[in-house]
Amino acid sequence: MQLVQENRGDGITFRIHALTRVTRFSHGQDGSLSETREMDGRFTVEAELQGSGVLIEPGAFQYSVGHLQAGVQQQQEGGFLRRAMNAAGTGESAFATRFTGQGRIFSEPVRRHFIIAESSGDPGDEMILDDHAFYMAQDTMRLGTHTHTNISGALSGNGLRQPKLSGRGLFVVESPVPVSEVEVIELSGGQTLTVDGDMMLMYSASLNVQLQPLVRGLRNASRTGEGLVFVLSGQGTVFLTPTMRGVSGASL
Repeated sequence: MQLVQENRGDGITFRIHALTRVTRFSHGQDGSLSETREMDGRFTVEAELQGSGVLIEPGAFQYSVGHLQAGVQQQQEGGFLRRAMNAAGTGESAFATRFTGQGRIFSEPVRRHFIIAESSGDPGDEMILDDHAFYMAQDTMRLGTHTHTNISGALSGNGLRQPKLSGRGLFVVESPVPVSEVEVIELSGGQTLTVDGDMMLMYSASLNVQLQPLVRGLRNASRTGEGLVFVLSGQGTVFLTPTMRGVSGASL
């Protein structure tokens, strides 16, 4: 495996590893045998715990080593039926697998990219995630549900509800592109961002979000070929994946 990203937090370290394969063997002048490796397109996430805890998306676990305890933790408040309905609306599970103790946990290798990020825990640092983007988080964080209260939000491609991650700690999200291709845009109070919603990986919960036609009028909309777009305003951060529609040749 090849380490491609690492972030250390309070009692926890996240690492993203790229799986590799041998492409060539060669002999050195001293008779030693060496090998040439290349990434095969699969990635795995490692969480090393030093007395901390981690929440993992159900089904992502592969194996663990150390003195660890596993359990199930509900992702949000409320009864089972309410949690199940909210989870169905966001595309995320109502529960997560929780590990605590000392040791390392590895996820299943998949042909998807991952990004490690950190939240300060301040109210303005809460993030709204794309459906199915949540993968792992320190257990000091909580995955809940953000409900769009305006009509524009209800008509968005992600539906009425979206996953909302809050609290202080490190977390890992699944991305359609490598971290090197993610564009981070910081908005100030006087700026707006207009974007195709399919390209938004996550954004600050403090931002105001509207869904509207790119141009006004049915005839103008048909001439441009553009449908509805997201318009974000206020102060916060937006993470975009503008290369997701093409074939990415970059690596983490």
